[in-house]
Amino acid sequence: MKRGICVAGNAIVDLLYPIENYPREGELTTIEEDGIKKSTGGALCNVIVDLAKLDPKLPLVAVGQIGVDENAQLIKDTLGSFSNIDTSGIKEEGETSFTIVMSNQSNKQRTFFQYRGANAYLSEDHFDWENLNVDLLHIGYILLLDTLDEEDEEYGTKMARLLAKARKQGIKTSIDIVTEAGNRFKKIVPPALKFTDYCIINESEAQEATGILLRDGSRLVEDNLPKALKALFEMGVSTWAVIHAPEGGYGMDQNGEYVEIASLDLPKGYIKGKVGAGDAFCSGVLYAAYNGMSLEDAIKLGTGTASVSLSAEGATEGVVSFEETMDFYNRMR
Repeated sequence: MKRGICVAGNAIVDLLYPIENYPREGELTTIEEDGIKKSTGGALCNVIVDLAKLDPKLPLVAVGQIGVDENAQLIKDTLGSFSNIDTSGIKEEGETSFTIVMSNQSNKQRTFFQYRGANAYLSEDHFDWENLNVDLLHIGYILLLDTLDEEDEEYGTKMARLLAKARKQGIKTSIDIVTEAGNRFKKIVPPALKFTDYCIINESEAQEATGILLRDGSRLVEDNLPKALKALFEMGVSTWAVIHAPEGGYGMDQNGEYVEIASLDLPKGYIKGKVGAGDAFCSGVLYAAYNGMSLEDAIKLGTGTASVSLSAEGATEGVVSFEETMDFYNRMR
């Protein structure tokens, strides 16, 4: 009997500012007043809301930490509006994490300024293993959860210890990584991969994790994608390794079977914003994994979910039901 999915990790409020163009340092740009928005974001909020929208009957459990402020109330109100999301695993202390998102209206690219806040204190202590009755745990983002990113003498990192504990409870594990400049990938990411069943990340994160070139300027190095996916398995991933990029979704299963699905050719003017598209893709793949679908169908669903999410400026507003998503995907392919 299926018992549901636990989504854990970053609970963030996104402050979205649409700007004419991203300025060079020391220069000025204009914020478009009509487009200023505040919404929930982060792996926890985005993925669990997307899953709730894909399937209103899917049992979902949220685990994270928020503050005791106005932004925390927005997160509680948003998650609380879905009857299938259990929020009892969210602790309240400190100041809620927020991200200032500068959305370039000329090319729809986003630049993020992140305040760690309460997310920094998320740890294994937040997980009630005796009562966490789920089949799958998804947690993100590695590199943006300070306590879980800390070193652990036995497992390498606290995140790796947490994932190992989940597996001991009979729970499948899934991870996501934040796209970050710097040299922390090689120290913090590999330990977690040893205890990961489903790895769902973008091409930049996969490149940093594996050291295999996947993006050469603006060009996706497609010939290297199977190599990178294989490398993720060699680093410990057990079941599915999936990489998403603007060009498409690419995956490999435990038998070495490679799947490649091109992105949809969306109508001109369809894309309203790209905030949350990666989380939407992840949600589709997770939903497929949970329901025993094939890797190919999982990437199709991930592609469809990411595509419908692009129809709205916010991270989750564009996501619709599984049936509507696949109908859209089949019409647009």
